[in-house]
Amino acid sequence: TLTAGTTIIPVGGSVTLTCSVQSSDGWKYEWFRRTQTTSESKIRDQQNRDIRVSEGGIYSCRGKRGNPVYYTDRSDDVTIEKTSEFSETITLTCEVQEGGETTEWEYEWRGPRTPTQWTHNNDVTFRVSESSSGDYMCKSRRRDDSYSSTEWSEAFTLSASIKPKAQLTTNSRDVPVAGKVTLNCSVNLSSEWKYFWYRGNKSSEPLTTQDAAPSDGQISVSQEGLYRSRAGRGNPVYYTDYSDPVNIDKNKPGPENSSFLTPLIVGLVCGILLILLLLLLYRFKLSKGKAILPYYVI
Repeated sequence: TLTAGTTIIPVGGSVTLTCSVQSSDGWKYEWFRRTQTTSESKIRDQQNRDIRVSEGGIYSCRGKRGNPVYYTDRSDDVTIEKTSEFSETITLTCEVQEGGETTEWEYEWRGPRTPTQWTHNNDVTFRVSESSSGDYMCKSRRRDDSYSSTEWSEAFTLSASIKPKAQLTTNSRDVPVAGKVTLNCSVNLSSEWKYFWYRGNKSSEPLTTQDAAPSDGQISVSQEGLYRSRAGRGNPVYYTDYSDPVNIDKNKPGPENSSFLTPLIVGLVCGILLILLLLLLYRFKLSKGKAILPYYVI
């Protein structure tokens, strides 16, 4: 018999699974795990009656003892789900568009996280987990007529992300001389996020300058370096994954950055040459004037 303390793994935690055989002692146990997308595999180095697991999946076990080994039948499966780290819930509602206000309806759901029996509730609420992704549909029928079922609704597709990732973008990867560049951080989920900024390794402390303190998703920086960001919310704070890094370089004066000096230098050179030319012309005229002066003999 396989039992679980809880079938939902809390954020950052684990759950205990217990396998038992209701007969004499001396049993060792084998544990197995599979998911909806992977085949079954044996959990290595686990022969105890109790084990702790931190991964979602479909678990089963069996007992063994003796030599040659005698095996019990396999236990029933137990599905363990890993809670979304941002611990959000979703509510799906089934509505009959033209059924009349006084008609009493009951509902059937089809989807990974919905009841399989007819129910009087026209909505279903569940906590998002890694097994929540999939197509959800519903249909309804009048409570007094089990043959009056509607067609299945159009599918609502849910894509569950266990841990979102921050997205970091910039208007430029080069800091202009004496200037700044703007970094933008965003998360493609609901709002109320605060954003934290890092320069250097992931293990570095968040930037705490006035521009980079927890913000609404935008800062301006003037220092070069490797920048990352992530978002957080709640108390205690839940953090998204770090964004991909963005490398910011600081421009140094060079041909490209000092191109405005070229016209100035050319102008100065031309001015000096013009002055020299005028001086030479003046001296030439002066010497020519002296050469044609008449000589007087006294």
